[in-house]
Amino acid sequence: MRNYSNEFLNLGVDAASFGMGKAVIAFSSDVNSIYWNPAGLVNIVDIEGSLMHAEYFQGIGKYDFAAYAQPIDTESAIGVSLIRFGVDDILNTTELIDNQGNINYDNISLFSAADYALTLAYARKLLLSGISLGINGKVVHRQIGDFASSWGFGLDAGLQYQTKTDWKLGLMFRDLTTTFNAWSIDEDEFAKVQSAIPGANDQKPETIELTKPKAQLGVAKKFELFRDFNLLTEFDLNMRFYETNDLISTSFLSIDPAFGFQVDYIDMVFLRAGVNNFQQQLEFNQNKTIAFEPNFGVGFRYSGIQIDYALANIAGLNGTLFSNIFSLKFDLSYFR
Repeated sequence: MRNYSNEFLNLGVDAASFGMGKAVIAFSSDVNSIYWNPAGLVNIVDIEGSLMHAEYFQGIGKYDFAAYAQPIDTESAIGVSLIRFGVDDILNTTELIDNQGNINYDNISLFSAADYALTLAYARKLLLSGISLGINGKVVHRQIGDFASSWGFGLDAGLQYQTKTDWKLGLMFRDLTTTFNAWSIDEDEFAKVQSAIPGANDQKPETIELTKPKAQLGVAKKFELFRDFNLLTEFDLNMRFYETNDLISTSFLSIDPAFGFQVDYIDMVFLRAGVNNFQQQLEFNQNKTIAFEPNFGVGFRYSGIQIDYALANIAGLNGTLFSNIFSLKFDLSYFR
Protein backbone atom coordinates (compact mmCIF):
# COMPACT_ATOMS: atom_id res chain seq x y z
CA MET A 1 0.00 0.00 0.00
CA ARG A 2 1.43 3.37 -1.00
CA ASN A 3 1.96 6.04 1.65
CA TYR A 4 1.83 9.01 -0.71
CA SER A 5 -0.82 8.30 -3.34
CA ASN A 6 -3.14 11.13 -4.43
CA GLU A 7 -0.91 13.74 -2.79
CA PHE A 8 -2.63 16.55 -4.70
CA LEU A 9 -5.59 16.07 -2.36
CA ASN A 10 -3.38 17.07 0.60
CA LEU A 11 -2.42 20.49 -0.78
CA GLY A 12 -5.40 22.36 0.65
CA VAL A 13 -7.77 25.00 -0.72
CA ASP A 14 -8.68 28.65 -0.07
CA ALA A 15 -6.07 31.40 0.27
CA ALA A 16 -7.41 32.35 3.71
CA SER A 17 -6.70 28.83 4.99
CA PHE A 18 -3.23 28.76 3.42
CA GLY A 19 -2.45 32.07 5.10
CA MET A 20 -3.13 30.45 8.48
CA GLY A 21 -0.81 27.53 7.80
CA LYS A 22 -3.81 25.32 6.96
CA ALA A 23 -4.72 25.17 10.67
CA VAL A 24 -8.48 25.48 10.12
CA ILE A 25 -10.03 22.08 10.95
CA ALA A 26 -11.89 23.34 14.03
CA PHE A 27 -13.24 26.73 12.94
CA SER A 28 -13.85 26.19 9.19
CA SER A 29 -17.49 27.18 8.73
CA ASP A 30 -18.09 28.20 5.12
CA VAL A 31 -18.22 26.69 1.63
CA ASN A 32 -14.53 25.71 1.87
CA SER A 33 -15.47 23.32 4.68
CA ILE A 34 -16.29 20.86 1.90
CA TYR A 35 -12.54 20.24 1.81
CA TRP A 36 -11.32 21.12 5.32
CA ASN A 37 -14.08 19.65 7.48
CA PRO A 38 -17.55 19.05 6.00
CA ALA A 39 -19.11 19.31 9.46
CA GLY A 40 -18.61 23.08 9.23
CA LEU A 41 -21.15 23.35 6.40
CA VAL A 42 -23.98 23.48 8.96
CA ASN A 43 -22.94 27.07 9.75
CA ILE A 44 -23.80 28.52 6.32
CA VAL A 45 -27.13 30.34 6.08
CA ASP A 46 -27.46 30.77 2.32
CA ILE A 47 -25.82 29.82 -0.95
CA GLU A 48 -22.03 30.22 -0.91
CA GLY A 49 -19.45 29.78 -3.65
CA SER A 50 -15.66 29.73 -3.78
CA LEU A 51 -12.95 29.91 -6.46
CA MET A 52 -9.20 29.52 -6.04
CA HIS A 53 -6.17 29.59 -8.32
CA ALA A 54 -2.56 28.82 -7.43
CA GLU A 55 0.62 28.15 -9.37
CA TYR A 56 3.39 25.79 -8.32
CA PHE A 57 7.00 25.30 -9.35
CA GLN A 58 7.31 28.80 -10.82
CA GLY A 59 4.08 28.50 -12.80
CA ILE A 60 4.64 25.03 -14.25
CA GLY A 61 1.83 23.44 -12.23
CA LYS A 62 -1.67 24.95 -12.17
CA TYR A 63 -3.94 24.31 -9.20
CA ASP A 64 -7.63 25.29 -9.33
CA PHE A 65 -10.58 24.79 -7.01
CA ALA A 66 -14.29 25.62 -7.32
CA ALA A 67 -17.01 24.92 -4.74
CA TYR A 68 -20.72 25.46 -4.12
CA ALA A 69 -22.71 24.90 -0.91
CA GLN A 70 -26.17 25.64 0.43
CA PRO A 71 -28.25 24.76 3.49
CA ILE A 72 -31.04 22.19 3.16
CA ASP A 73 -32.73 23.38 6.34
CA THR A 74 -31.65 24.78 9.71
CA GLU A 75 -30.06 21.45 10.62
CA SER A 76 -28.23 20.30 7.48
CA ALA A 77 -26.37 21.42 4.35
CA ILE A 78 -24.84 20.03 1.16
CA GLY A 79 -21.93 21.02 -1.03
CA VAL A 80 -19.98 20.07 -4.15
CA SER A 81 -16.43 20.95 -5.19
CA LEU A 82 -13.99 20.28 -8.02
CA ILE A 83 -10.18 20.26 -7.82
CA ARG A 84 -7.75 20.20 -10.75
CA PHE A 85 -3.98 20.04 -10.46
CA GLY A 86 -2.21 19.81 -13.78
CA VAL A 87 0.95 20.35 -15.76
CA ASP A 88 0.09 21.23 -19.36
CA ASP A 89 2.00 21.39 -22.64
CA ILE A 90 4.51 18.66 -21.79
CA LEU A 91 6.67 17.69 -24.78
CA ASN A 92 6.10 14.13 -26.01
CA THR A 93 9.34 13.14 -27.74
CA THR A 94 8.72 9.38 -27.96
CA GLU A 95 8.48 9.61 -31.77
CA LEU A 96 11.19 12.23 -32.27
CA ILE A 97 13.51 9.64 -33.84
CA ASP A 98 12.03 7.36 -36.51
CA ASN A 99 12.96 3.76 -37.32
CA GLN A 100 15.81 4.89 -39.60
CA GLY A 101 17.35 7.04 -36.87
CA ASN A 102 16.26 10.33 -38.41
CA ILE A 103 15.20 13.21 -36.17
CA ASN A 104 11.87 14.76 -37.12
CA TYR A 105 10.77 17.63 -34.89
CA ASP A 106 7.32 17.58 -36.48
CA ASN A 107 6.69 14.37 -34.55
CA ILE A 108 6.86 16.18 -31.23
CA SER A 109 3.42 16.54 -29.65
CA LEU A 110 2.09 18.02 -26.41
CA PHE A 111 0.23 16.34 -23.59
CA SER A 112 -1.04 17.14 -20.09
CA ALA A 113 -0.71 15.32 -16.78
CA ALA A 114 -3.69 16.28 -14.64
CA ASP A 115 -5.41 15.14 -11.45
CA TYR A 116 -9.10 15.77 -10.76
CA ALA A 117 -11.27 15.28 -7.68
CA LEU A 118 -15.05 15.75 -7.54
CA THR A 119 -16.34 15.91 -3.95
CA LEU A 120 -19.92 15.70 -2.69
CA ALA A 121 -20.48 16.69 0.93
CA TYR A 122 -23.31 16.42 3.43
CA ALA A 123 -23.40 17.87 6.96
CA ARG A 124 -25.89 17.73 9.80
CA LYS A 125 -26.23 18.95 13.37
CA LEU A 126 -26.46 16.09 15.84
CA LEU A 127 -28.86 15.80 18.76
CA LEU A 128 -26.11 16.67 21.20
CA SER A 129 -25.87 20.45 21.44
CA GLY A 130 -22.94 22.04 19.60
CA ILE A 131 -21.88 18.93 17.67
CA SER A 132 -22.09 18.54 13.89
CA LEU A 133 -21.08 15.71 11.55
CA GLY A 134 -20.00 15.91 7.91
CA ILE A 135 -19.26 13.27 5.26
CA ASN A 136 -17.48 13.57 1.92
CA GLY A 137 -17.62 11.22 -1.03
CA LYS A 138 -14.92 11.92 -3.61
CA VAL A 139 -14.37 10.63 -7.12
CA VAL A 140 -10.75 10.90 -8.29
CA HIS A 141 -9.64 10.89 -11.93
CA ARG A 142 -6.00 11.08 -13.02
CA GLN A 143 -4.85 11.43 -16.62
CA ILE A 144 -1.33 11.27 -18.06
CA GLY A 145 -1.80 12.16 -21.72
CA ASP A 146 -2.70 9.08 -23.75
CA PHE A 147 -0.32 6.93 -21.74
CA ALA A 148 -2.45 6.13 -18.70
CA SER A 149 -5.53 7.13 -16.73
CA SER A 150 -7.16 6.09 -13.48
CA TRP A 151 -10.42 6.32 -11.57
CA GLY A 152 -10.85 6.06 -7.84
CA PHE A 153 -13.21 6.64 -4.93
CA GLY A 154 -12.85 7.54 -1.28
CA LEU A 155 -14.68 8.81 1.80
CA ASP A 156 -13.83 11.47 4.40
CA ALA A 157 -15.65 12.27 7.64
CA GLY A 158 -15.41 15.16 10.09
CA LEU A 159 -16.76 16.36 13.43
CA GLN A 160 -16.95 19.81 14.99
CA TYR A 161 -17.92 20.79 18.53
CA GLN A 162 -18.42 24.27 19.97
CA THR A 163 -18.34 24.60 23.73
CA LYS A 164 -20.43 27.03 25.75
CA THR A 165 -17.29 29.12 26.22
CA ASP A 166 -16.86 29.41 22.42
CA TRP A 167 -13.90 27.06 22.17
CA LYS A 168 -14.14 25.01 18.96
CA LEU A 169 -12.86 21.48 18.47
CA GLY A 170 -12.51 19.70 15.13
CA LEU A 171 -11.66 16.17 14.04
CA MET A 172 -11.21 15.16 10.41
CA PHE A 173 -10.57 11.68 8.98
CA ARG A 174 -9.30 11.67 5.39
CA ASP A 175 -9.45 8.56 3.22
CA LEU A 176 -11.42 6.95 6.02
CA THR A 177 -12.13 3.75 4.09
CA THR A 178 -8.79 3.85 2.21
CA THR A 179 -8.99 5.65 -1.14
CA PHE A 180 -8.09 3.62 -4.20
CA ASN A 181 -7.10 4.38 -7.80
CA ALA A 182 -7.33 1.78 -10.57
CA TRP A 183 -5.02 2.61 -13.50
CA SER A 184 -5.51 1.73 -17.15
CA ILE A 185 -2.33 1.79 -19.26
CA ASP A 186 -2.30 2.16 -23.05
CA GLU A 187 -0.09 -0.68 -24.27
CA ASP A 188 0.82 1.01 -27.58
CA GLU A 189 1.79 4.31 -25.97
CA PHE A 190 3.78 2.51 -23.28
CA ALA A 191 5.67 0.60 -25.99
CA LYS A 192 6.63 3.92 -27.60
CA VAL A 193 8.16 5.07 -24.30
CA GLN A 194 10.15 1.82 -24.04
CA SER A 195 11.51 2.18 -27.57
CA ALA A 196 12.35 5.88 -27.12
CA ILE A 197 14.41 5.21 -23.97
CA PRO A 198 16.18 1.84 -24.40
CA GLY A 199 16.80 0.05 -21.14
CA ALA A 200 14.56 2.40 -19.15
CA ASN A 201 10.88 2.23 -18.21
CA ASP A 202 10.87 -1.47 -19.01
CA GLN A 203 8.52 -2.34 -16.19
CA LYS A 204 4.91 -1.37 -16.11
CA PRO A 205 3.84 0.68 -13.08
CA GLU A 206 1.40 -0.70 -10.55
CA THR A 207 -2.21 -0.51 -11.69
CA ILE A 208 -3.75 -0.25 -8.19
CA GLU A 209 -2.92 2.51 -5.70
CA LEU A 210 -4.30 2.64 -2.17
CA THR A 211 -4.17 5.77 -0.01
CA LYS A 212 -3.96 5.15 3.73
CA PRO A 213 -6.25 6.96 6.21
CA LYS A 214 -5.09 10.17 7.90
CA ALA A 215 -6.50 12.19 10.80
CA GLN A 216 -6.45 15.86 11.82
CA LEU A 217 -7.31 17.24 15.25
CA GLY A 218 -7.75 20.95 15.92
CA VAL A 219 -8.73 23.43 18.63
CA ALA A 220 -9.65 27.07 17.95
CA LYS A 221 -10.73 30.15 19.86
CA LYS A 222 -11.70 33.68 18.86
CA PHE A 223 -10.77 36.53 21.20
CA GLU A 224 -11.79 40.17 21.26
CA LEU A 225 -8.58 42.23 21.35
CA PHE A 226 -10.18 45.63 21.72
CA ARG A 227 -12.87 47.65 20.01
CA ASP A 228 -13.38 46.51 16.39
CA PHE A 229 -10.40 44.10 16.45
CA ASN A 230 -10.57 40.33 16.97
CA LEU A 231 -8.00 37.54 17.09
CA LEU A 232 -8.72 34.01 15.84
CA THR A 233 -6.20 31.27 16.68
CA GLU A 234 -6.05 27.56 15.95
CA PHE A 235 -3.65 24.74 16.71
CA ASP A 236 -3.84 21.49 14.73
CA LEU A 237 -2.20 18.08 14.84
CA ASN A 238 -1.94 16.35 11.45
CA MET A 239 -1.56 12.60 11.96
CA ARG A 240 -0.51 9.90 9.54
CA PHE A 241 -0.50 6.24 10.52
CA TYR A 242 2.96 5.37 9.22
CA GLU A 243 6.53 6.52 9.74
CA THR A 244 7.59 9.81 8.07
CA ASN A 245 9.99 12.69 8.67
CA ASP A 246 7.35 14.60 10.64
CA LEU A 247 8.33 16.34 13.87
CA ILE A 248 7.03 13.38 15.88
CA SER A 249 7.46 10.07 14.13
CA THR A 250 7.11 6.42 15.15
CA SER A 251 6.55 3.23 13.20
CA PHE A 252 2.81 3.51 13.97
CA LEU A 253 2.04 7.25 14.04
CA SER A 254 3.58 10.46 12.73
CA ILE A 255 2.42 13.90 13.90
CA ASP A 256 2.96 17.25 12.20
CA PRO A 257 1.70 20.31 14.15
CA ALA A 258 0.32 23.46 12.54
CA PHE A 259 -0.54 26.82 14.05
CA GLY A 260 -2.28 29.84 12.55
CA PHE A 261 -3.86 33.12 13.57
CA GLN A 262 -6.04 35.78 12.00
CA VAL A 263 -6.54 39.38 13.10
CA ASP A 264 -9.62 41.10 11.68
CA TYR A 265 -10.92 44.65 11.74
CA ILE A 266 -14.77 44.73 11.96
CA ASP A 267 -14.80 41.39 10.10
CA MET A 268 -13.84 43.26 6.94
CA VAL A 269 -10.03 43.41 6.73
CA PHE A 270 -7.92 40.37 7.62
CA LEU A 271 -4.25 39.75 8.37
CA ARG A 272 -3.10 36.14 8.69
CA ALA A 273 0.01 34.10 9.45
CA GLY A 274 0.78 30.48 10.20
CA VAL A 275 3.41 27.76 10.29
CA ASN A 276 3.06 24.12 9.28
CA ASN A 277 4.87 21.13 7.77
CA PHE A 278 7.47 20.67 10.51
CA GLN A 279 9.95 18.13 9.14
CA GLN A 280 13.16 16.54 10.34
CA GLN A 281 15.92 17.07 7.77
CA LEU A 282 19.25 15.24 7.56
CA GLU A 283 22.05 17.60 6.47
CA PHE A 284 25.16 16.59 4.52
CA ASN A 285 27.16 16.63 7.76
CA GLN A 286 24.66 14.10 9.19
CA ASN A 287 23.21 16.63 11.63
CA LYS A 288 19.43 16.70 11.97
CA THR A 289 17.57 20.00 11.73
CA ILE A 290 13.91 20.97 11.94
CA ALA A 291 12.44 22.73 8.91
CA PHE A 292 9.00 24.31 8.66
CA GLU A 293 6.93 26.34 6.23
CA PRO A 294 5.80 29.88 7.06
CA ASN A 295 2.67 31.33 5.48
CA PHE A 296 1.23 34.84 5.29
CA GLY A 297 -2.04 36.19 3.98
CA VAL A 298 -4.39 39.14 3.71
CA GLY A 299 -8.08 39.40 2.91
CA PHE A 300 -10.88 41.87 2.36
CA ARG A 301 -14.63 41.31 2.62
CA TYR A 302 -17.42 43.66 1.67
CA SER A 303 -21.12 43.03 0.99
CA GLY A 304 -20.83 39.28 0.66
CA ILE A 305 -17.72 39.26 -1.53
CA GLN A 306 -14.40 38.17 -0.01
CA ILE A 307 -11.02 38.28 -1.76
CA ASP A 308 -8.00 36.58 -0.18
CA TYR A 309 -4.32 36.25 -1.00
CA ALA A 310 -1.66 34.01 0.56
CA LEU A 311 2.07 33.71 0.14
CA ALA A 312 2.68 30.09 1.07
CA ASN A 313 5.89 28.09 1.20
CA ILE A 314 4.44 24.99 -0.42
CA ALA A 315 6.97 23.77 -2.94
CA GLY A 316 10.15 23.61 -0.88
CA LEU A 317 11.16 23.44 2.76
CA ASN A 318 14.38 25.36 2.01
CA GLY A 319 12.43 28.52 1.25
CA THR A 320 13.53 28.80 -2.37
CA LEU A 321 10.09 28.35 -3.89
CA PHE A 322 6.94 30.15 -2.79
CA SER A 323 3.40 29.87 -4.09
CA ASN A 324 1.05 32.78 -4.70
CA ILE A 325 -2.53 31.78 -3.97
CA PHE A 326 -5.66 33.78 -4.76
CA SER A 327 -9.25 32.96 -3.87
CA LEU A 328 -12.69 34.51 -4.17
CA LYS A 329 -15.72 33.71 -2.03
CA PHE A 330 -19.29 34.98 -2.17
CA ASP A 331 -22.19 34.68 0.27
CA LEU A 332 -25.60 35.15 -1.32
CA SER A 333 -27.28 36.04 1.99
CA TYR A 334 -25.85 39.57 1.70
CA PHE A 335 -27.69 40.11 -1.57
CA ARG A 336 -31.11 38.88 -0.46
